[in-house]
Amino acid sequence: MRPALRILAPGLLTTAQDLGRVGYQRLGIPVGGALDPVSLRAANALVGNAPGAGALEVAYMGPTFAIEADDARLSFVGAAAAIDVLADAAATSGQRIDVMRSIRLRRGQVVRIGSLTDGAVLYIAVEGGFDIPPVLGSVSTYIRGGFGGWQGRALVAGDEIPLCRASASNHEDRRLEGLDLTPPKRFRAIAGPQDNYFSEREIAAFFGSEYTIGGSDRMGMRLSGRQLDHARGYNIISDGIAPGSIQVPGNGQPIVLLADRQTTGGYPKIATVVSADLPALGRLRVGAKIGFEPVTHEAALDLRRKYLAEIDCIENRIVPIRRDEQDVTAMLLAHNLISGVVDANARARPDFLSPNQSEACPWRRTGAA
Repeated sequence: MRPALRILAPGLLTTAQDLGRVGYQRLGIPVGGALDPVSLRAANALVGNAPGAGALEVAYMGPTFAIEADDARLSFVGAAAAIDVLADAAATSGQRIDVMRSIRLRRGQVVRIGSLTDGAVLYIAVEGGFDIPPVLGSVSTYIRGGFGGWQGRALVAGDEIPLCRASASNHEDRRLEGLDLTPPKRFRAIAGPQDNYFSEREIAAFFGSEYTIGGSDRMGMRLSGRQLDHARGYNIISDGIAPGSIQVPGNGQPIVLLADRQTTGGYPKIATVVSADLPALGRLRVGAKIGFEPVTHEAALDLRRKYLAEIDCIENRIVPIRRDEQDVTAMLLAHNLISGVVDANARARPDFLSPNQSEACPWRRTGAA
């Protein structure tokens, strides 16, 4: 049987993503890729994958899926969520685990992920990666174009997403320490490239205002707040769109463009979010408040250097999960603790475990029930 994750419920929007499809914007093909590449990299690091390996990007509400492999090691990085590991598809409760860690699961076990609570996206990586053929060098899903990822679309119930490995490697699971995914109070941005379409007063008002994210998808987020007035109209000759570009259409409400942004656009761009802040931008939920802070090009370059140094150190934040830190539920489920019991009213035999079985059960050695 081909190793896979079998999707029982897809969540709100679950897609395969990597670091994007670079080099094709001249053909009108967006870069795409993870909204939060820092969390993608960290999820891959936890299971020993290359930083840009494909993973599942979960938006707002998580999927439920079953392990169809001998066993598989998965990791979860990003927004907090209720993640339950169930013994099988019929179970209603199981082991609750945290994000920022890996876990080795066996065939038939089910992962159920609820609503994301403090961010918009969560990433699920699997050791060895997903066996998804790349399109133009990337496995990122571009839904509007209908290509990439798994059949060019978000996952649906019944999908079986193939894995590259039939079983996980034999080492301890790991967790991330000290990876701060908190968004900045104000996002740093460089004015322009069409800031000359706005008066100095309007530019100052933009940087001094707070906006609310009114609608968001992988293409961009619409902001609502103080209306910006154009000094020279709101149409320009279409030009290239950089990640984090902030367009201002005719209604004066900014639009921040994200991973699946169009390659060109004809609205003036009052500012562009610096690359170092783009991962945090991708984590923001609908309804969140957002503001911007002007920085110089030189400052943006310095922020970029610091960002690259930080992501290069992600692996240094990974530590093994000690056995005494793990939830005992998984160990209990892995053993037949009621072998030989035929009557619920009968007293258990004191020798119901052999010496070898006793040695295999660490909770028995510590005196736990």
